[in-house]
Amino acid sequence: MFVRAQTNGNRTYLLIVENERIKGKIQQRVLYRLGRLDDLLASGQLDALLHSLGRFSDKYTVLGAHAKGESITTRTRIIGPALIFERLWQECGIRQVLADLLRDRQFEFPVERAVLLTVLHRLMASGSDRAAEKWKQDYSIAGVDALALHQLYRAMAWLGEPLPEPEQNGATPFVARTTKDVIEEALFARRRDLFSGLDLVFFDTTSIYFEGQGGQTIGWYGHSKDHRPDRLQMVVGVVMDQQGNPVCSEMWPGNAADVKSLVPIVERLKTRFPVGQVCIVADRGMISADTLRQIQARKWQYILGVRMRSSKEAREEVMGRAGRYQEVYPQSTDAKAPSPLKVKEVWVENRRYLVCKNEDEAQKDRQEREAIAAALQDALQGGDKSLVGNKGYRRFLRTTGERFTIDEDKLKEEERYDGKWLLTTNTELAAREVALKYKQLWMVEDIFRSMKSLLDTRPIYHKCDETIRGHVFCSFLALVLRKELQDRLERKGWSLEWADVLRDLDRLQEVEMSIGGKSYVMRTETKGAVGKVFPACGVAIPPTLRAADAD
Repeated sequence: MFVRAQTNGNRTYLLIVENERIKGKIQQRVLYRLGRLDDLLASGQLDALLHSLGRFSDKYTVLGAHAKGESITTRTRIIGPALIFERLWQECGIRQVLADLLRDRQFEFPVERAVLLTVLHRLMASGSDRAAEKWKQDYSIAGVDALALHQLYRAMAWLGEPLPEPEQNGATPFVARTTKDVIEEALFARRRDLFSGLDLVFFDTTSIYFEGQGGQTIGWYGHSKDHRPDRLQMVVGVVMDQQGNPVCSEMWPGNAADVKSLVPIVERLKTRFPVGQVCIVADRGMISADTLRQIQARKWQYILGVRMRSSKEAREEVMGRAGRYQEVYPQSTDAKAPSPLKVKEVWVENRRYLVCKNEDEAQKDRQEREAIAAALQDALQGGDKSLVGNKGYRRFLRTTGERFTIDEDKLKEEERYDGKWLLTTNTELAAREVALKYKQLWMVEDIFRSMKSLLDTRPIYHKCDETIRGHVFCSFLALVLRKELQDRLERKGWSLEWADVLRDLDRLQEVEMSIGGKSYVMRTETKGAVGKVFPACGVAIPPTLRAADAD
């Protein structure tokens, strides 16, 4: 039943009609003729009728009163993040794993809720635990309203708490086994049936510096990726499988180099997780000559990037070797087609190398080098002092003793590397498979780069190692939830910017109001990515309006 306007000549009439099915066809039947629209408006009868009907509709009454300023707003809270990420929290098994570990512990506050609050804060805003305690006041998150700051600290200390001595099998030289390790292992076991195992291991790191005194033992001075050598820091590593799923996190003192961490981390993986053969896939920055010798001594499989320009064997024995390339993917004008790729296998004694080439990248490298050469030619006409400080220019310059000139030999040498990268492996995989496995590392690194903001947990004001480890581990759990949401969106064929997802979830609010002695909850409009995120996660969007006592 609805109201329909009917126009005859220059007059408009309002009719109450309903649809009915007659002989398989929908037809409208007039129930009542209200009269001419202009007369109804002039006499006020239409407004009176709507007001009278509104007495039987809470939604009309509330929205009308709210629009006229007759409502009293008692509270406004953001609901989007908790509705989505708590569903993922449950379905990824995190809530159950925490509950199982906490069953025999006598905490007087809900530790699982404290961890969830910290993870949600890391996803939406990041920052300290002190900031999380204040942040929660604007959000609707079940079971966190009564949590105090000291309880958040205690929850973080529990996550980073060392396990009893009998459970220290598999500890690294850097740090003891802690509660967070047990959580990672339980989560891995829950989802292991979804993939065969850790056939490929991808490993990447970042560093985090401390405010104040930092950790008791985990905070050390070292090479700072944040360019803050004046701050104590720790190094955080994340291990991912070949689908980009976070498997575990590792933390060690800030004076330990990345290249020294890979071997003990892999050894620890083999004790922590029920996996067989592990193939290490890493870029050239993670591998030193000593690390490679240790990997070979342990007879582990590997696919490693090689520094083409700095390795003498690569320059002289591999890159100059003649041979035919095998095409993996041809060049294509289709934007959705894989990037062009061809590979060539080269053996130097018993060492297997693969030269990989992307023709599109080769053309791009060539054009960029020609542009640099042209810019150098112009710049040298007006003086050459400013060129020395530019690394892009400096590598193509040589000096005659009095002035700089373009190094034509260097330009020609660079042509050998256009669009190429070099791999070494001890696997028996076909050349094309090795190249494709290594390209998966780029996918994982891209995921890691886009997620590094979640590991940017500064400022860290904790002084105890336990609370620091727990604080950073919440970033790992945030990675798990983010990857799960992205996977669900991709399965629906939706590609959304992460910043848009967070912004639109943050705009979904519920407003509690009081009208005529009754309390109501009104939801704000759903905008942008919300319309896709909720169905992707199987979460129903709350009704626009409901009575407060319906909660």
